Amino acid sequence: MKSLVFAEKPSVAKEMARVLKCNEKNKGYFEGKDYIVTWALGHLATLYEPGDYDAAYKNWSMESLPIIPEKMKIKRLKKTSHQYKTVSFLMKRKDVKELIIATDAGREGELVARWTMLLAGFKKPFKRMWISSQTDKAIKDGFANLKPGNNYDRLFNAAVCRAEADWLVGLNLSRALTCHFNTQLSAGRVQTPTLSMIVEREDEIKNFKPVPFWELKAEFDGYFGHWRNKKSGSGRIFDLEFAEKLKDRLEGKAAVVARVESKERSEDHPLAYDLTELQRDGNKRFGFSAKKTLSVLQVLYERHKLVTYPRTDSRYISSDMVATLPERLISLKNTKYDKFVNKILSKPINTTKRFVDNQKVTDHHAIIPTEEKPNLENLSTDERKVYDLIVKRFLAVLFPKYRYKEIKISTEISNEEFVSKGKELISLGWREIANVDASDNGDSVELVPEQKLSLEEKGSHKKVLKLLLSKSNTRPPAKFTEAELLARMEKGNLGTPATRAEIIEKLLSSFYIERNGKQLNSTSKGKQLVNLVPEMMKSPELTADWEAWLEAIARGKASPKKFIENIRGKTKELVSEVKGLDVKFKLDNLTKQKCPMCGKYMLKVKGKKRREMLVCQDRECGYRENIIKKNDTSISVSKRDKAMNKKLISKYSDNKEETGLNLGQLLENFIK
Repeated sequence: MKSLVFAEKPSVAKEMARVLKCNEKNKGYFEGKDYIVTWALGHLATLYEPGDYDAAYKNWSMESLPIIPEKMKIKRLKKTSHQYKTVSFLMKRKDVKELIIATDAGREGELVARWTMLLAGFKKPFKRMWISSQTDKAIKDGFANLKPGNNYDRLFNAAVCRAEADWLVGLNLSRALTCHFNTQLSAGRVQTPTLSMIVEREDEIKNFKPVPFWELKAEFDGYFGHWRNKKSGSGRIFDLEFAEKLKDRLEGKAAVVARVESKERSEDHPLAYDLTELQRDGNKRFGFSAKKTLSVLQVLYERHKLVTYPRTDSRYISSDMVATLPERLISLKNTKYDKFVNKILSKPINTTKRFVDNQKVTDHHAIIPTEEKPNLENLSTDERKVYDLIVKRFLAVLFPKYRYKEIKISTEISNEEFVSKGKELISLGWREIANVDASDNGDSVELVPEQKLSLEEKGSHKKVLKLLLSKSNTRPPAKFTEAELLARMEKGNLGTPATRAEIIEKLLSSFYIERNGKQLNSTSKGKQLVNLVPEMMKSPELTADWEAWLEAIARGKASPKKFIENIRGKTKELVSEVKGLDVKFKLDNLTKQKCPMCGKYMLKVKGKKRREMLVCQDRECGYRENIIKKNDTSISVSKRDKAMNKKLISKYSDNKEETGLNLGQLLENFIK
């Protein structure tokens, strides 16, 4: 009898098959003496489409909404049906005694496996492998420590609730908006509040009115100081007359050192990376999109086996992992990180709760290097960049604190205070390895510029060399970068580390937002949608409540039934609200060029890399093409567009309908 191992994708299955000595390669699986290893291709099963419940639902109409099936069902996913047949066949083989779920260790991975099992009618025993890296050692340890499959029933329940909630709310609201405004619109519990944040920020910038203010600086013999109001601590003066009188009153007066403070301070290392923080750094340092950082990280995890599980929301490791740290460090010896590794290994490794905390490790621990020895020459430029971030952050959390002496001098002129600040380095500590970007303080925080200071004697008199009055203006907040948007999504509990990049890409592909360098800008379509959708859908609090509820379901502390009942009620409310809207949607990017597929006028939009393109306004058609500008030598239809349009060719080639016209052949000639 054999155990059937079910991995999430072919590349992972191939590695597991190698470790398990399953050397016989077949179509859709590997087989050995004790194991059969097969795989999914993403999802093999999916929720029914509306038309699967009732043929009448295939046509979009307001009258049919809301669509709320009494019981939601699953079916084979058409595009992966060939692999489903293989997996289903293997599950039913008489020599298969059990199934080992080896899909990604998380909510979505559990759903991939369980839905396939349900659809195939799998009734045999099953176990769960839960690992956080793809090294041979991790795989062997995982198979040696399999968990009972039913231990993850609650996680599966949470995954089903998430899928059904997104179907009910997203599908009904998108259909309602599309039908009501007669244009292709979509909304969702995560994408809509995310879009709303971008639009609100742009409204704030648009409506911002700069206010002038003045600051007074004094140059003393050996250092400088900035005026501060003794009551409020503020250095900004919004009254020019007051500022000028203050300067005139202090001109030519003597100064005295009123206070001198010298304190030794320390700064803890930054926390280890979770996915969101790594995506933020990838965007800030290299301009990577969140999707690109995740894609590169996936390769480092699966192919190179150099880092642990990417889709984690934890920035800590558990106490049982401390014993593995020396091995991970030793793997980095004789690389460019050698001197840092040697410093750490020269003493007993010191860990604190800023790195090791069992209570703060969720499904997975922080992203850290594995014990696999890296060959940096085998990595692409982008892979080296992301790997370097992870390694340096890992080393930094094992280094001592950054220590310095903070000096603050308060110098007074006629009882008016001028503040000076400086630092004296004691020990670089972890800053020897990793520099952390300063946070965006905005206009609300006034920082006293640092300078090199020596200790002054309290009560000593100082000569005032110059008084300088400078004018500035309050500044509006900056437009969102992907890094800042990810931080705001995380703070608002919008989505998960695994889905945030996908949400941003969906907003881009739906033409609700555009990239402009590192900035994300809303489009007219995006702005209008935010003004149309029900207020409930724009609030991050709603999605945060749902995510908290799903987490409670996964922990067995909330009822899946009550959650879905709540979602059904919200769906009815949202559709009813859209039906009652009495506004119009303006297609201000409509062109006079007709779609070659359906004859409707096309929309002019900006795609990836801000390249202009034409897309059909009809959601069902989906035709798109690039715009060729003068002196542009590129082809009119990109490879991706051509691939998509060839799918449409196939669709229409097989459906001549009553006219007998082969629209597929016509389009093929057009593309050529």
